[in-house]
Amino acid sequence: MNRKYRKTVIAGNWKMNKTPSETKEFMQNLKALLPKGRWCDVALCVPAICIPAAVRAMRETRVGIGAENCNANPSGAYTGEISTGMLVDAGCKYVIIGHSERRAMGETDQDVNAKVLSALEAGLIPIMCCGESLEQRQSGITSEWIAMQIKLGLQNVPEEKIRKVVIAYEPIWAIGTGMTATPEQAQEVCESIRTVVRKLYTSKTARTVSILYGGSMNEKNAFELLAQPDIDGGLIGGASLVPEKFVQIIEAANQPTV
Repeated sequence: MNRKYRKTVIAGNWKMNKTPSETKEFMQNLKALLPKGRWCDVALCVPAICIPAAVRAMRETRVGIGAENCNANPSGAYTGEISTGMLVDAGCKYVIIGHSERRAMGETDQDVNAKVLSALEAGLIPIMCCGESLEQRQSGITSEWIAMQIKLGLQNVPEEKIRKVVIAYEPIWAIGTGMTATPEQAQEVCESIRTVVRKLYTSKTARTVSILYGGSMNEKNAFELLAQPDIDGGLIGGASLVPEKFVQIIEAANQPTV
């Protein structure tokens, strides 16, 4: 982490877990455990049906609520979809875009780009995901694959708005598997992501972009991962469903930095 230049962000991704009633209970328990003095931004991205309950429960806190997906269109005949404008009106601050589980359902880099542009236009903070499969890592094309995802995902994003984008590196082989990239492996990829952003924009701009690690970060490995200079937080899956574990990760993000 480098708080001198950019924000540290700990974001939870609940995936398809918890009901609105369970969301209310979770938020009440979380509020009682949150550190008094926080150095990092905290977000919880929840299922769409849980957003109103989450927003109500956390209204008087600094925890931002987010969605797990959005549609790039402002409105129209898209049954079952939710626009960025709807999310803003519901009280969302963040939205996850391009998660590997969405990409596995057919979402393309072009879809990701359209959603990023729509989110920025609506005033949301997009958490844009990228990552490689185990086969791609073993083939030695991790850097090239992720560079392509970043370049396509950020297409037509102007420099004045790129600073509002959060990038999350999620190695597909480490999501929900219990496997985690070593701190050195995660740092290497996050550093390469910052290099891509620097080439697309400027060195000054690249220093301001927060890059998260999201491959099975938990309360046990968070401190070591977050000690890496180019890892500015985490996109947390399973551990974000348990208040005590999630708070331990927040506390790990509050470690001193050089």
